[in-house]
Amino acid sequence: MTLTATWSYPTEIRFGAGRISELADACRSAGIGNPLLITDRGLSNLPITQHALDVLEGEGLGRAMFSEVDPNPTEVNLAAGIDAFRRGGHDGVVAFGGGSGLDLAKCVAFMQGQTLPVWEFEDIGDWWKRADADAIVPNVAVPTTAGTGSEVGRASVITNSATHSKKVIFHPRMLPAVTICDPELTVSMPPAITAGTGMDALAHCLEAYCSPHYHPMSAGIALEGLRLVKENLLTAFRDGQDIKARAHMMSAAAMGSVAFQKGLGAVHALSHPVGAVYNTHHGTTNAVVMPTVLRFNRPEIEGKMARAAAYLDLEGGIDGVIAWIEALNAELGIPARLSELGVDTNRIEEMADMAVVDPTAGGNPRSFTKDDAIALFNRVI
Repeated sequence: MTLTATWSYPTEIRFGAGRISELADACRSAGIGNPLLITDRGLSNLPITQHALDVLEGEGLGRAMFSEVDPNPTEVNLAAGIDAFRRGGHDGVVAFGGGSGLDLAKCVAFMQGQTLPVWEFEDIGDWWKRADADAIVPNVAVPTTAGTGSEVGRASVITNSATHSKKVIFHPRMLPAVTICDPELTVSMPPAITAGTGMDALAHCLEAYCSPHYHPMSAGIALEGLRLVKENLLTAFRDGQDIKARAHMMSAAAMGSVAFQKGLGAVHALSHPVGAVYNTHHGTTNAVVMPTVLRFNRPEIEGKMARAAAYLDLEGGIDGVIAWIEALNAELGIPARLSELGVDTNRIEEMADMAVVDPTAGGNPRSFTKDDAIALFNRVI
Protein backbone atom coordinates (compact mmCIF):
# COMPACT_ATOMS: atom_id res chain seq x y z
CA MET A 1 0.00 0.00 0.00
CA THR A 2 1.41 3.38 -1.01
CA LEU A 3 1.08 6.19 1.53
CA THR A 4 0.34 8.83 -1.09
CA ALA A 5 -3.14 10.13 -1.89
CA THR A 6 -5.21 13.23 -2.60
CA TRP A 7 -8.37 13.60 -0.53
CA SER A 8 -11.24 16.10 -0.64
CA TYR A 9 -12.59 15.66 2.90
CA PRO A 10 -13.06 18.10 4.51
CA THR A 11 -10.93 20.06 2.04
CA GLU A 12 -8.33 19.14 -0.58
CA ILE A 13 -5.52 17.31 1.19
CA ARG A 14 -2.35 16.51 -0.74
CA PHE A 15 -0.93 13.75 1.39
CA GLY A 16 2.44 12.07 0.94
CA ALA A 17 6.20 12.36 1.28
CA GLY A 18 7.74 15.09 -0.84
CA ARG A 19 4.52 16.91 -1.65
CA ILE A 20 5.82 20.18 -0.23
CA SER A 21 7.17 20.57 -3.79
CA GLU A 22 3.56 21.31 -4.78
CA LEU A 23 3.24 24.35 -2.49
CA ALA A 24 3.29 26.94 -5.26
CA ASP A 25 0.76 24.98 -7.30
CA ALA A 26 -1.46 24.67 -4.24
CA CYS A 27 -1.32 28.45 -3.75
CA ARG A 28 -2.25 29.10 -7.36
CA SER A 29 -5.15 26.65 -7.19
CA ALA A 30 -6.41 28.61 -4.18
CA GLY A 31 -6.14 31.87 -6.13
CA ILE A 32 -3.07 33.12 -4.25
CA GLY A 33 -0.37 34.91 -6.22
CA ASN A 34 1.46 36.80 -3.46
CA PRO A 35 1.38 34.68 -0.29
CA LEU A 36 2.62 35.56 3.17
CA LEU A 37 4.06 32.47 4.87
CA ILE A 38 3.25 32.62 8.58
CA THR A 39 5.06 30.39 11.05
CA ASP A 40 6.45 30.52 14.59
CA ARG A 41 9.84 31.84 15.66
CA GLY A 42 11.33 28.42 16.26
CA LEU A 43 10.63 27.25 12.72
CA SER A 44 11.54 30.43 10.88
CA ASN A 45 15.19 29.58 10.22
CA LEU A 46 14.93 25.80 9.94
CA PRO A 47 15.70 24.06 6.64
CA ILE A 48 12.11 22.86 6.11
CA THR A 49 10.83 26.43 6.28
CA GLN A 50 13.54 27.81 4.06
CA HIS A 51 12.83 25.04 1.55
CA ALA A 52 9.14 26.00 1.50
CA LEU A 53 10.14 29.61 0.81
CA ASP A 54 12.52 28.37 -1.91
CA VAL A 55 9.60 26.55 -3.57
CA LEU A 56 7.46 29.69 -3.53
CA GLU A 57 10.25 31.95 -4.73
CA GLY A 58 11.29 29.53 -7.45
CA GLU A 59 7.77 29.61 -8.87
CA GLY A 60 7.58 33.41 -8.81
CA LEU A 61 5.39 33.75 -5.71
CA GLY A 62 7.84 35.75 -3.61
CA ARG A 63 9.60 34.97 -0.34
CA ALA A 64 7.63 36.77 2.37
CA MET A 65 7.50 35.43 5.92
CA PHE A 66 6.06 36.53 9.26
CA SER A 67 7.17 34.60 12.35
CA GLU A 68 6.32 36.71 15.41
CA VAL A 69 4.05 34.01 16.81
CA ASP A 70 3.99 32.99 20.49
CA PRO A 71 3.44 29.36 21.57
CA ASN A 72 -0.06 30.44 22.61
CA PRO A 73 -0.78 33.13 19.99
CA THR A 74 -2.45 36.32 21.15
CA GLU A 75 -4.33 39.24 19.64
CA VAL A 76 -1.01 41.12 19.79
CA ASN A 77 0.56 38.57 17.44
CA LEU A 78 -2.56 38.78 15.29
CA ALA A 79 -2.33 42.55 14.92
CA ALA A 80 1.34 42.31 13.95
CA GLY A 81 0.56 39.61 11.39
CA ILE A 82 -2.24 41.64 9.86
CA ASP A 83 0.08 44.63 9.61
CA ALA A 84 2.70 42.53 7.80
CA PHE A 85 0.02 41.15 5.47
CA ARG A 86 -1.25 44.60 4.54
CA ARG A 87 2.20 46.16 4.15
CA GLY A 88 3.22 43.39 1.77
CA GLY A 89 0.10 43.70 -0.36
CA HIS A 90 -0.51 39.96 0.02
CA ASP A 91 -3.56 38.16 -1.31
CA GLY A 92 -3.39 34.97 0.74
CA VAL A 93 -1.58 33.11 3.49
CA VAL A 94 0.52 29.97 3.78
CA ALA A 95 -0.05 28.59 7.29
CA PHE A 96 3.14 26.68 8.11
CA GLY A 97 4.05 24.86 11.30
CA GLY A 98 2.42 23.48 14.40
CA GLY A 99 -0.82 24.54 16.02
CA SER A 100 0.30 28.02 17.04
CA GLY A 101 1.56 28.98 13.58
CA LEU A 102 -1.41 27.43 11.80
CA ASP A 103 -3.97 29.06 14.09
CA LEU A 104 -2.41 32.51 13.87
CA ALA A 105 -2.03 32.29 10.09
CA LYS A 106 -5.63 31.24 9.53
CA CYS A 107 -6.79 34.07 11.76
CA VAL A 108 -4.70 36.62 9.84
CA ALA A 109 -6.32 35.45 6.59
CA PHE A 110 -9.72 35.81 8.25
CA MET A 111 -9.22 39.10 10.10
CA GLN A 112 -7.13 41.19 7.69
CA GLY A 113 -10.27 42.56 6.04
CA GLN A 114 -12.62 42.75 9.03
CA THR A 115 -13.64 45.92 10.87
CA LEU A 116 -14.86 44.35 14.13
CA PRO A 117 -12.47 43.15 16.87
CA VAL A 118 -11.50 39.49 16.75
CA TRP A 119 -13.41 38.71 19.95
CA GLU A 120 -16.66 39.51 18.11
CA PHE A 121 -16.18 36.26 16.16
CA GLU A 122 -15.83 33.88 19.08
CA ASP A 123 -17.40 30.47 18.46
CA ILE A 124 -20.69 31.31 20.17
CA GLY A 125 -23.98 30.71 18.40
CA ASP A 126 -23.93 32.36 14.98
CA TRP A 127 -21.42 35.11 15.85
CA TRP A 128 -19.42 34.06 12.76
CA LYS A 129 -22.16 35.63 10.64
CA ARG A 130 -20.99 39.05 11.84
CA ALA A 131 -17.95 38.72 9.56
CA ASP A 132 -17.64 40.16 6.08
CA ALA A 133 -17.17 36.87 4.25
CA ASP A 134 -16.04 38.59 1.06
CA ALA A 135 -13.07 40.11 2.91
CA ILE A 136 -11.60 36.74 3.90
CA VAL A 137 -8.57 35.70 1.84
CA PRO A 138 -7.66 32.05 1.19
CA ASN A 139 -5.07 30.13 3.12
CA VAL A 140 -3.03 27.03 2.30
CA ALA A 141 -2.00 24.95 5.32
CA VAL A 142 1.21 22.97 5.74
CA PRO A 143 1.49 21.19 9.12
CA THR A 144 4.95 20.33 10.42
CA THR A 145 3.71 18.45 13.48
CA ALA A 146 1.15 15.69 13.94
CA GLY A 147 -1.13 16.93 16.67
CA THR A 148 -3.57 19.81 16.49
CA GLY A 149 -5.16 19.06 13.12
CA SER A 150 -5.63 22.79 12.61
CA GLU A 151 -4.77 22.20 8.96
CA VAL A 152 -8.29 20.81 8.42
CA GLY A 153 -10.13 23.03 10.90
CA ARG A 154 -12.43 26.02 10.57
CA ALA A 155 -11.30 27.79 13.74
CA SER A 156 -8.30 29.26 15.54
CA VAL A 157 -7.50 29.40 19.23
CA ILE A 158 -6.32 32.88 20.22
CA THR A 159 -5.33 33.83 23.78
CA ASN A 160 -6.57 37.12 25.18
CA SER A 161 -3.38 38.65 26.58
CA ALA A 162 -5.29 40.75 29.11
CA THR A 163 -7.43 37.99 30.64
CA HIS A 164 -5.17 35.00 29.82
CA SER A 165 -8.22 33.16 28.51
CA LYS A 166 -8.24 31.16 25.29
CA LYS A 167 -10.95 31.96 22.76
CA VAL A 168 -12.03 29.86 19.80
CA ILE A 169 -12.49 32.09 16.74
CA PHE A 170 -14.66 30.45 14.08
CA HIS A 171 -15.71 30.95 10.51
CA PRO A 172 -16.38 28.30 7.83
CA ARG A 173 -14.07 30.13 5.42
CA MET A 174 -11.13 29.74 7.77
CA LEU A 175 -10.89 26.18 6.47
CA PRO A 176 -7.73 25.96 4.34
CA ALA A 177 -8.40 25.84 0.61
CA VAL A 178 -5.63 23.26 0.20
CA THR A 179 -3.66 21.32 2.80
CA ILE A 180 -0.29 19.69 2.17
CA CYS A 181 0.48 16.86 4.59
CA ASP A 182 4.08 15.88 3.91
CA PRO A 183 5.40 13.54 6.62
CA GLU A 184 8.98 14.37 5.66
CA LEU A 185 8.43 17.77 7.31
CA THR A 186 7.90 16.06 10.68
CA VAL A 187 11.01 13.86 10.85
CA SER A 188 13.06 16.57 12.56
CA MET A 189 10.57 16.99 15.41
CA PRO A 190 12.31 16.35 18.75
CA PRO A 191 10.98 13.34 20.69
CA ALA A 192 9.31 15.54 23.33
CA ILE A 193 7.38 17.47 20.68
CA THR A 194 6.50 14.22 18.89
CA ALA A 195 5.11 12.96 22.19
CA GLY A 196 3.15 16.09 23.10
CA THR A 197 1.64 16.65 19.67
CA GLY A 198 0.83 12.97 19.31
CA MET A 199 -1.02 12.97 22.61
CA ASP A 200 -2.93 16.03 21.43
CA ALA A 201 -4.14 14.00 18.45
CA LEU A 202 -5.10 11.19 20.83
CA ALA A 203 -6.99 13.63 23.06
CA HIS A 204 -8.96 14.98 20.10
CA CYS A 205 -9.97 11.51 18.95
CA LEU A 206 -10.75 10.28 22.47
CA GLU A 207 -12.86 13.27 23.51
CA ALA A 208 -14.71 13.35 20.20
CA TYR A 209 -15.53 9.67 20.56
CA CYS A 210 -16.77 10.19 24.15
CA SER A 211 -18.81 13.32 23.41
CA PRO A 212 -22.56 12.79 23.88
CA HIS A 213 -23.46 14.78 20.76
CA TYR A 214 -24.82 12.89 17.76
CA HIS A 215 -22.35 12.66 14.90
CA PRO A 216 -21.77 9.02 13.87
CA MET A 217 -19.35 9.95 11.09
CA SER A 218 -17.09 11.80 13.51
CA ALA A 219 -17.31 8.96 16.02
CA GLY A 220 -16.09 6.49 13.43
CA ILE A 221 -13.24 8.75 12.36
CA ALA A 222 -12.26 9.25 16.01
CA LEU A 223 -12.10 5.52 16.67
CA GLU A 224 -9.84 4.83 13.70
CA GLY A 225 -7.69 7.80 14.70
CA LEU A 226 -7.21 6.23 18.12
CA ARG A 227 -6.01 3.02 16.45
CA LEU A 228 -3.48 4.90 14.33
CA VAL A 229 -2.10 6.65 17.43
CA LYS A 230 -1.90 3.39 19.35
CA GLU A 231 0.00 1.65 16.57
CA ASN A 232 2.32 4.47 15.50
CA LEU A 233 3.05 7.11 18.16
CA LEU A 234 5.67 5.13 20.06
CA THR A 235 7.39 4.18 16.81
CA ALA A 236 7.55 7.82 15.68
CA PHE A 237 8.78 8.82 19.15
CA ARG A 238 11.56 6.21 19.19
CA ASP A 239 12.57 6.56 15.54
CA GLY A 240 11.78 9.96 14.09
CA GLN A 241 13.00 8.84 10.68
CA ASP A 242 10.27 6.20 10.35
CA ILE A 243 8.31 7.87 7.55
CA LYS A 244 5.47 5.34 7.71
CA ALA A 245 4.80 6.03 11.38
CA ARG A 246 5.14 9.77 10.76
CA ALA A 247 2.60 9.55 7.92
CA HIS A 248 0.07 7.63 10.00
CA MET A 249 0.41 10.16 12.84
CA MET A 250 -0.27 13.00 10.39
CA SER A 251 -3.44 11.17 9.37
CA ALA A 252 -4.45 10.69 13.00
CA ALA A 253 -3.96 14.39 13.71
CA ALA A 254 -6.16 15.44 10.81
CA MET A 255 -8.75 12.82 11.76
CA GLY A 256 -8.88 14.13 15.32
CA SER A 257 -9.62 17.63 14.10
CA VAL A 258 -12.36 16.41 11.77
CA ALA A 259 -13.79 14.23 14.54
CA PHE A 260 -14.04 16.93 17.16
CA GLN A 261 -16.82 18.58 15.21
CA LYS A 262 -18.69 16.18 17.51
CA GLY A 263 -17.29 17.94 20.55
CA LEU A 264 -14.40 17.92 22.99
CA GLY A 265 -14.64 17.87 26.77
CA ALA A 266 -13.05 18.33 30.18
CA VAL A 267 -9.55 17.32 29.05
CA HIS A 268 -9.41 20.43 26.88
CA ALA A 269 -11.52 22.54 29.25
CA LEU A 270 -8.94 21.96 31.99
CA SER A 271 -5.86 22.22 29.80
CA HIS A 272 -6.83 25.47 28.06
CA PRO A 273 -6.64 27.64 31.22
CA VAL A 274 -3.46 25.86 32.34
CA GLY A 275 -1.83 26.69 29.01
CA ALA A 276 -3.09 30.26 29.07
CA VAL A 277 -1.90 30.93 32.65
CA TYR A 278 1.30 28.86 32.77
CA ASN A 279 2.17 28.67 29.05
CA THR A 280 2.48 24.88 29.12
CA HIS A 281 2.58 22.78 25.95
CA HIS A 282 -1.03 22.08 25.03
CA GLY A 283 -0.74 18.45 23.97
CA THR A 284 1.46 17.53 26.92
CA THR A 285 -1.03 19.17 29.29
CA ASN A 286 -3.84 17.19 27.70
CA ALA A 287 -1.88 13.99 28.24
CA VAL A 288 -1.34 14.69 31.94
CA VAL A 289 -5.01 15.35 32.73
CA MET A 290 -6.47 12.66 30.43
CA PRO A 291 -6.54 9.65 32.82
CA THR A 292 -8.07 11.72 35.64
CA VAL A 293 -10.82 13.04 33.34
CA LEU A 294 -11.58 9.53 32.06
CA ARG A 295 -12.06 8.35 35.63
CA PHE A 296 -14.32 11.32 36.33
CA ASN A 297 -16.41 10.58 33.22
CA ARG A 298 -16.53 6.84 33.83
CA PRO A 299 -20.24 6.63 34.75
CA GLU A 300 -21.21 8.09 31.36
CA ILE A 301 -18.68 6.47 29.03
CA GLU A 302 -18.09 2.95 30.33
CA GLY A 303 -20.07 1.32 27.52
CA LYS A 304 -18.38 3.38 24.80
CA MET A 305 -14.96 2.66 26.26
CA ALA A 306 -15.66 -1.06 26.29
CA ARG A 307 -16.34 -0.92 22.54
CA ALA A 308 -13.26 1.22 21.95
CA ALA A 309 -11.10 -1.16 24.01
CA ALA A 310 -12.28 -4.08 21.91
CA TYR A 311 -11.44 -2.23 18.68
CA LEU A 312 -8.01 -1.26 20.04
CA ASP A 313 -7.34 -4.84 21.18
CA LEU A 314 -7.15 -3.81 24.82
CA GLU A 315 -8.48 -5.96 27.64
CA GLY A 316 -10.44 -4.60 30.58
CA GLY A 317 -12.77 -2.06 29.00
CA ILE A 318 -12.32 1.46 30.32
CA ASP A 319 -9.73 0.27 32.85
CA GLY A 320 -7.71 -1.15 29.98
CA VAL A 321 -7.92 2.14 28.08
CA ILE A 322 -6.81 4.16 31.12
CA ALA A 323 -3.97 1.73 31.82
CA TRP A 324 -2.83 1.99 28.18
CA ILE A 325 -2.83 5.81 28.29
CA GLU A 326 -0.92 5.90 31.58
CA ALA A 327 1.66 3.42 30.26
CA LEU A 328 1.94 5.40 27.01
CA ASN A 329 2.51 8.63 28.93
CA ALA A 330 5.26 6.95 30.94
CA GLU A 331 7.00 5.60 27.83
CA LEU A 332 6.80 9.02 26.19
CA GLY A 333 8.36 10.71 29.23
CA ILE A 334 5.23 12.75 29.97
CA PRO A 335 4.95 13.75 33.66
CA ALA A 336 2.29 12.23 35.86
CA ARG A 337 1.38 15.60 37.40
CA LEU A 338 1.07 19.18 36.19
CA SER A 339 3.40 20.38 38.95
CA GLU A 340 6.24 18.86 36.92
CA LEU A 341 5.33 21.33 34.15
CA GLY A 342 5.62 24.29 36.52
CA VAL A 343 1.95 24.49 37.50
CA ASP A 344 1.17 25.25 41.15
CA THR A 345 -1.99 25.41 43.25
CA ASN A 346 -2.03 29.20 43.65
CA ARG A 347 -4.46 29.85 40.79
CA ILE A 348 -6.69 26.78 40.88
CA GLU A 349 -9.88 28.73 41.59
CA GLU A 350 -9.18 31.16 38.75
CA MET A 351 -8.50 28.29 36.35
CA ALA A 352 -11.64 26.46 37.50
CA ASP A 353 -13.71 29.54 36.67
CA MET A 354 -12.15 29.52 33.19
CA ALA A 355 -12.61 25.77 32.72
CA VAL A 356 -16.35 25.62 33.29
CA VAL A 357 -17.01 28.33 30.69
CA ASP A 358 -14.45 27.07 28.17
CA PRO A 359 -16.18 26.37 24.84
CA THR A 360 -15.07 22.73 25.01
CA ALA A 361 -16.73 22.10 28.39
CA GLY A 362 -20.17 21.60 26.85
CA GLY A 363 -18.99 18.50 24.98
CA ASN A 364 -18.01 16.62 28.12
CA PRO A 365 -20.17 13.51 28.63
CA ARG A 366 -20.66 14.43 32.29
CA SER A 367 -21.45 18.00 33.29
CA PHE A 368 -19.01 19.48 35.74
CA THR A 369 -19.24 22.39 38.13
CA LYS A 370 -16.60 24.76 39.43
CA ASP A 371 -16.21 22.51 42.48
CA ASP A 372 -15.66 19.54 40.17
CA ALA A 373 -13.03 21.49 38.23
CA ILE A 374 -11.27 22.45 41.47
CA ALA A 375 -11.25 18.82 42.58
CA LEU A 376 -9.90 17.68 39.21
CA PHE A 377 -7.13 20.28 39.28
CA ASN A 378 -6.16 19.20 42.80
CA ARG A 379 -5.88 15.60 41.57
CA VAL A 380 -3.58 16.44 38.66
CA ILE A 381 -1.38 19.21 40.17
